[in-house]
Amino acid sequence: MSRRRSLEGQVAVVTGAARGVGELLARKLSARGAKVALIGLEPDELKRVSESLRTDSAHWHGDVTDHDAMTRIAGEVKDRFGKVDLVVANAGVASGGPFVDSDPVSWRRVIEVNLIGGAVTGRAFLPQLIASRGYFLQIASLAAITPAPMMSAYCSSKSGVEAFAHCLGAEVGHKGVRVGVGYLSWTDTDMVRGADEDEVMRDLRKRLPWPANRTYPLGPAVDRIVAGIERRSRHVYGQWWLRGMQGIRGYLPSVIGTVGQREMRRIEPRLAEAGTRTGLVGAGGAADEGERAAKR
Repeated sequence: MSRRRSLEGQVAVVTGAARGVGELLARKLSARGAKVALIGLEPDELKRVSESLRTDSAHWHGDVTDHDAMTRIAGEVKDRFGKVDLVVANAGVASGGPFVDSDPVSWRRVIEVNLIGGAVTGRAFLPQLIASRGYFLQIASLAAITPAPMMSAYCSSKSGVEAFAHCLGAEVGHKGVRVGVGYLSWTDTDMVRGADEDEVMRDLRKRLPWPANRTYPLGPAVDRIVAGIERRSRHVYGQWWLRGMQGIRGYLPSVIGTVGQREMRRIEPRLAEAGTRTGLVGAGGAADEGERAAKR
C-alpha cells in the first residue's frame, strides 16, 4: 500500500462540487489543508461551499462537457492558485428506465456529462498535472463493474470512464502523473434519492443481493476517497466490499442477464402502467437541465 501524502498546501480541483460527494470531498480536502477550486453548474451553491471552507478556495461556473469553458477555467485556476496538484472528475448525472422507452436527449446527456465530461476535465487540466506530477481521480461507480437493466446510460457512461482512466494512466504515468478510478455503490446523495423517487427503480434496487441493496452513508465513503487521494491510489473504493467485486466481475454479465430477464418480466406491467419517465434525476440533474434550457 502506498504511503499517505500530506495535502497541506496542495491545490485540488473538484467538479460537481455544489452538493453530494463533490461538496463533502471539498470540505474534507480543505480540512486536511488543501486549497480547493470548485467547479459546477450552481453558482450560489458553489459560493456557499467555497465560503465555508477553512482554506483558500474559489469557485467557477462551468459545464464539464464544454471544452472551451473548461480550458479557460483551467487557466484561471492556475492564475489564481499558481498550480494544480489534484483533480477529481466527480461531476455526474443519471437517468433510469427501459432503454426502448428512454428519452434520447436525457440518455445522451448522461453519456456526455459522465464520460465526455470526465475526458474534457482531464484534457483541460493535464498540462498542469504534468507540471506538478499530480494526481487525477475519475469517479466511476459500481455500475462500471455490474451492468444492470434500467440503467443503460449510467452503466455505459461509468464503464466508459473506468476505461478512459485506465488508458490515461498508462499514457501519462511515465510523466509522473498518477491516475485513479473511484468506485461507489449506492450512496446517500441527491442523485440516489432522486432515483428512489421512482417506485419501480426503488423496488428493483431493494431486490438486489446484499450488500448492493442498501444505501450507504456519504461520510465514510468520502473518507475512503480522501484516503485514496492521499495515497494516489489506482483504485479507490467508497465501500469496503467493492474491492472484492473486481475478482468476480467477469461472471456478472451472464448472472445479471439471467436474473434481469426474470425481474423485467415481473415489473413490465408496472412499467406500462407508470408510463415513460423522462429527464435526469435529483437536484444535480435539474441543474443540468436548467443550464441547457438557459442556453437555448
